Amino acid sequence: MAGGRLEAQDHPPENGFTPLEHPVPRLLPHIDGSVLPSLGGFGKHQKQLVVLTWIPALFIGFSQFSDYFLLAQPTGTCVQPLANDTNWTEAPVTVGAPALLHLNGTDTGEGYGEGGGGPSLCACKEWRLELQTGLSQNVVTKWNLVCDSAWKVHIAKFSLLVGSIFGYLVMGVMADWFGRQPVLILSVLFMLVFGLSVAFSVNVTMFSTLRFFEGFCLAGLALSLYVLRIELCLPAWRFSMTMVASFLMVGGQLLMPGVAALCRHWPLTDRDDWQVLQIVIISPFVLMLPYVWIFPESLRWLLATQHYRRSKAMMLHIAKKNQVDMETEPSGVLTELEQELHRKPQRTCIVKMMSTRNLWKNIVVLCVNSLTGYGIHHCFARSMMDPEAQPTALCHADYYTMAGIAMATCLALCPAVGLMGRRGGLLTFMIITALASLLQLGLLNLIGKYSLRHDTVLRDSLNRKFSVAFSIIGMFSSHAVSVLSIFFCAEITPTVIRGGGLGLVLASAGFGMLTAPIMELHNQKGYFLHHVIFACCTLLCIICLLLLPEPRGQPLPESLADGETFTRQTLLRPGEQHLLLTKSDRDYSRVHDTPLHLSATGGTTVAAATALAAVPASYALATGGEVIGNHAIANGV
Repeated sequence: MAGGRLEAQDHPPENGFTPLEHPVPRLLPHIDGSVLPSLGGFGKHQKQLVVLTWIPALFIGFSQFSDYFLLAQPTGTCVQPLANDTNWTEAPVTVGAPALLHLNGTDTGEGYGEGGGGPSLCACKEWRLELQTGLSQNVVTKWNLVCDSAWKVHIAKFSLLVGSIFGYLVMGVMADWFGRQPVLILSVLFMLVFGLSVAFSVNVTMFSTLRFFEGFCLAGLALSLYVLRIELCLPAWRFSMTMVASFLMVGGQLLMPGVAALCRHWPLTDRDDWQVLQIVIISPFVLMLPYVWIFPESLRWLLATQHYRRSKAMMLHIAKKNQVDMETEPSGVLTELEQELHRKPQRTCIVKMMSTRNLWKNIVVLCVNSLTGYGIHHCFARSMMDPEAQPTALCHADYYTMAGIAMATCLALCPAVGLMGRRGGLLTFMIITALASLLQLGLLNLIGKYSLRHDTVLRDSLNRKFSVAFSIIGMFSSHAVSVLSIFFCAEITPTVIRGGGLGLVLASAGFGMLTAPIMELHNQKGYFLHHVIFACCTLLCIICLLLLPEPRGQPLPESLADGETFTRQTLLRPGEQHLLLTKSDRDYSRVHDTPLHLSATGGTTVAAATALAAVPASYALATGGEVIGNHAIANGV
């Protein structure tokens, strides 16, 4: 009997089928469900690290909105006209934009002083330029970047955004390949080098070049902090911890005018106040230098890439900080980790996303959402501003309005996402954006066509009020779409490629923001078509959003296979349906024995199998084991 059992156990599998086994489930891949709870959950150590990711958010807000002060267009007064300008009168005007005004108030309708009908604004030999942004001098006034040199201002604006786009793409891949902490430290070091070097630029070419690298490093810094913050938190804490960082970034935006005003009256240096402002907004990053020692690598990334030796040391450190005794911890995570120490690290590049079925579609949809959100945000901001003002002139009223809308958006996102979820909230705000855009484009034209034609003043006033109202609503909802798209991507992208996936969505957001200086460079020509294109994109995004899953309350995916299990569901049913069937869930109970196996077990077994096959399925499942057992006993097996 023993020999028969041994022979049966050694019998090789036939036709590729193996006996159904129930392996012990692994704990290490389930970081949110097994590893982090065994280390104390979202304990004291994790909370301290999250606070460390919040502190730089304020400084990042300073840097991201510094263009509004360093490159603001001044108002100018011509103090020495050209010799052949006989109609010159001294009057302050805004200079620098391609659309020029005569000093006597007549619009030339041409660019760069080539219009007719009177002396152009640029027919001046010497200017007296003044700023309205708190500084006495900036890059534009220092190097007289007005009239024929105004295009250099837009190139300088391009440089920071283009550097950020490249930074998101490159640093995201590096974060997946080398880890989050090396990218963070490298970004801080080079941010200090290039950021401080900007303040010592000797010409606008040097300024623009250094701003490109500053934007590159700023992108790496923001991306690595975002990913680290997400990976430190359990599902219930992810969104709230992210929104705190968003509040701090908006706080940096609100504080920038005050910082600029303080730099204007800085008594301890003989440098220009724009240089002082640049040094002031970059110097606080020195506080991040100790992060080399106090901020560890992401435990989630170490486990997902099978850096198990480093993971063991870090888990023991975290358990000690959270006052958890790993030796008596009953889950067995540390025991399983000991058995996996022989494995070699495995890294994954974002390119492998293309081999997936669902994941790449989700990321592409979020890229389009992010691009549309930031792109149409500029359209609404432009419509909100006073049409009599120059396109590049930004007064404090408009600046604080935009910052206030951003703050209100962050406040509204918290209850909205808690009530409707990630996908429901994103879909709702995208619908509001589309409605605001379409109503602004269509309703205002109807008001102008069918309203009181004899009362043009009332018609224009009504048109302006509706435009401002729709613009504020659109800015509010489009900013929410942008913020939520980035967070959505961080939740559904697997840990092994989270940096690259998030980099793609952030780079798409950068392309959306890049449309603002492009439109300014062309003097807002094609602005209406620009708005129409993005309005059509919002309709496309509404349809595509229905394909996305709902990650609320779900653990972060760790591998590409985990990312594939996120599939869409109906909006009316909570939870997530995992429609993809893993190999361990396949049912082989209905696979009959092959003829070779039946001949080896004897004719009686064949008869028993035949009789069992003839029994109805429901009855066979209940009594099949007893029938086979009786036949086996009768044959003395």
